[in-house]
Amino acid sequence: MSAEDRNERARVLYEHAVFSGDAGVLVDAERDLDAVEADAALARGRILHARFLNERAVSGSSPVEDPAELRLFERAIELYQALGDTRGQAETLFWIGCLHQVIRRDNETAVPYLARSHRMAAQVGDKPTQAEALRHLGIAAHTAGRLDEARERLEESSRLRREVGALPGVAANMVGLAYIAAAQDRHADALATLDEANAIAQAHGAHAIVRQIEQARTQI
Repeated sequence: MSAEDRNERARVLYEHAVFSGDAGVLVDAERDLDAVEADAALARGRILHARFLNERAVSGSSPVEDPAELRLFERAIELYQALGDTRGQAETLFWIGCLHQVIRRDNETAVPYLARSHRMAAQVGDKPTQAEALRHLGIAAHTAGRLDEARERLEESSRLRREVGALPGVAANMVGLAYIAAAQDRHADALATLDEANAIAQAHGAHAIVRQIEQARTQI
C-alpha cells in the first residue's frame, strides 16, 4: 500500500470514528500513519547517506557525519518493530550497519547489524537488501584480511543483484572483487574483472563506478 493510500485510509477511518462513534478503528489509522512515518524516516536517512558519499567523492576526504542520519534510522526501526514489519527492519538494520562501517569506519559495530539484516531479509525473500548486506559483510571481511570470505560474500551479492537487475551494483561489487584478486596475486583476473565492470558501468551510465574502476586500475 502506498503512502497516499495509507493517508487516505487514515482519513476515512477518522471520519468513521467521528460519525459512527467507533473509536476502535483509530488503531488501524495510527498503524497506517506509523508505516508512512517509518518509510519516510528511512528514505530521509538514505538521502543524508547519499549526500555524505557525494561530498566525500568531491572533496576526497570524509565530511562530518550528520547526526540526523542515525536518528532517522533509529526512528524507522522503532516503528517497523512495533508494526512487525520484518522487511522494513531488515532494510533499516542494513543502513544502520552501513553508517557504522562507511561513515564511522567501525566494522566491529557494523557487522552484527549487517549479519542480522541479511538473516531477516532472507526470511522475507528481500533480495536487494540481502545483496546490500552481503556486499558490506564482504567489505568487512576484506578489511580484516579474510580474502576468501570476502570474495564469497561479494560473489553472492553480485548473483543476487543480477537476479533483480541491479547491474550498476554488480559493477560496484566487481571493483571490490578486483582488489581481492590483486591481493591474492591474481592480477590477470583483477584486470579482466575491471574490464567487465567498466563495460557494465558505461552501459548503465554509472559514472561514479567508472571513476572507481579507473582508480582501481591505477592502484592495481
